[in-house]
Amino acid sequence: MGDVAVLVLVHWRPDAVAWGLARLPLQGWPLRAVPGLGFAKVLGSGRDGGFGLAPGLLHQGLFLVFDGEAAAMAFVDRSPLMTAYRAHAAECATAVLRAASSRGSWSGAAMTVSADLPADGPVAALTRASIRAAHAAAFWRHSPAAQAALAEAEGCHLAAGLGEAPVLRQATFSLWSSVAAMNAYARQGAHGQAARASVGGGWFSESMFVRFAPLALAGRWKGCDLGAL
Repeated sequence: MGDVAVLVLVHWRPDAVAWGLARLPLQGWPLRAVPGLGFAKVLGSGRDGGFGLAPGLLHQGLFLVFDGEAAAMAFVDRSPLMTAYRAHAAECATAVLRAASSRGSWSGAAMTVSADLPADGPVAALTRASIRAAHAAAFWRHSPAAQAALAEAEGCHLAAGLGEAPVLRQATFSLWSSVAAMNAYARQGAHGQAARASVGGGWFSESMFVRFAPLALAGRWKGCDLGAL
C-alpha cells in the first residue's frame, strides 16, 4: 500500500438508501480513475453503524490508501465521488491518516509506516480480520462484551463497526483522545481477553492492526464532530 490512508464514514439520508446500497456491489468501480489510489475497500456496517451481525442499511465506510498526502487530500476535498457521497449523506466524516505502526496485511497488502503517534491529541486505530469459518462462533461470542467495553471506554471519541463481507470479514475503526486511552482499552478487559483468545486459537486466516496519526479530521458521524477534536 501507499503511505496515506483515508477512512470515510457515511450515514445515508433515508431517501438515499438505494444509492448508498448500490455502492456495495459496485465496489471499486467508481474509484478506478481516482489519481494516486493504490488500495480500496468499500465497507458495509452493522445496524446503527455498530458491530452486530444484523446488517445496517444506513451506514457504510470506505478505506482507501494513496501514494501520498497530496493525492489523499485532493480526493477528500475535491473529488466528484466525495461530493456525491456528501450530497447523499445525513452525516459524512473523513479521516486522513498516516500509519505509525502496522502488523499484518489486508488482501495481501501491508501498510507503510511513515509517522509517529502524537504525544497529545487524537490517535486512530484500525483492526480488520478474515475470520476462519470454524472459529466464527467463538469470535462472535466474544464480540458483545468487547463492544460494550468500547462503548464505555474513557477517551473513545468514535468507534465504527465495518465489514468487507458479512460474518467472516470484519473491521473496526476507532478514534481516541490519546495513546494511553487507546492502550488501556486494547490491552485490558474484554477486548484484551478476546485478542489473546484470537491469537491463541488461530481464529484469523489474515489480519491487520494499524495505529494512525491523524493528518486531517472533518465532518460528523453519529453525532461526533471530528473537526472539533
